[in-house]
Amino acid sequence: MQQAVLPIYRIDANRPDRTGRAMADLRAGFASWRLAWTLARLDLRNRYRGSVIGPFWVTLSTAALVAGMGLLYAQLFRLDIANYLPYLATSLIVWNALSAMVSEATTCLSNAEGVIRQLRLPLTTHALRCVFRNALNAAHSLPLILVVFALMGQWPGAEALLVIPGLVVLAVNALSVSLFLGMICARFRDIGPIVANAMQLAFFMTPVIWKPELLGEGAKWLPLNPFYTMLEMVRGPLVEGGGTLMTWVAALLYTGALGGIALAFFVRFRSRVAFWV
Repeated sequence: MQQAVLPIYRIDANRPDRTGRAMADLRAGFASWRLAWTLARLDLRNRYRGSVIGPFWVTLSTAALVAGMGLLYAQLFRLDIANYLPYLATSLIVWNALSAMVSEATTCLSNAEGVIRQLRLPLTTHALRCVFRNALNAAHSLPLILVVFALMGQWPGAEALLVIPGLVVLAVNALSVSLFLGMICARFRDIGPIVANAMQLAFFMTPVIWKPELLGEGAKWLPLNPFYTMLEMVRGPLVEGGGTLMTWVAALLYTGALGGIALAFFVRFRSRVAFWV
């Protein structure tokens, strides 16, 4: 009887197949997206356990902030409240989603320390979990935009469909920043507070509560701010007629650069994350 021939695997410790394993991790993570979705929903349930209205507290606080800041800054900047309030509501909701995504990305792997050490799950699953969790949280505030548009009588036109590719680009950036910051903050825990302070500074340097026209000639340099381009991809189609071509080109360039850096870092250091968390 002929004996079965077993496959022979040659493993060179000096030249490990990091790229192949990283790609396999990404494929496995996307294949198990339902697990990441379920974990994200569980996170929200645990976060708002015992609360009557749950994540809608975020919606109420945002509504109060929009009303208060809208009335104040419309007077300070001498703006028409009917035009400024939809701008401010859209800006704050999108910015809060961006800020929360970046802030929680710093702990998306370190918070999953027990799972990473005990279960053989793709690291991509934990990054997707963070993306889904923040997307679900932000979705509770989206109806507020429609309410403000209805109250002010300001409705976007057909260019509002450009929000769809804008959200896709935001999702790609969210996954990239989750993988990159998740790993680097697992290794260097001081990066988290630095990112939090940087986001506070970016809020004032990005036209969230103020309009780009206030800069005059300096507005042409705004595409150099990556947060402005990401914000404008969603806000522009809703309140400004779609945004400029330069903004979209800059956003795609930033997306490609961030994705490339995150992928290179993921390929090189993915195997060390279990020892870092």
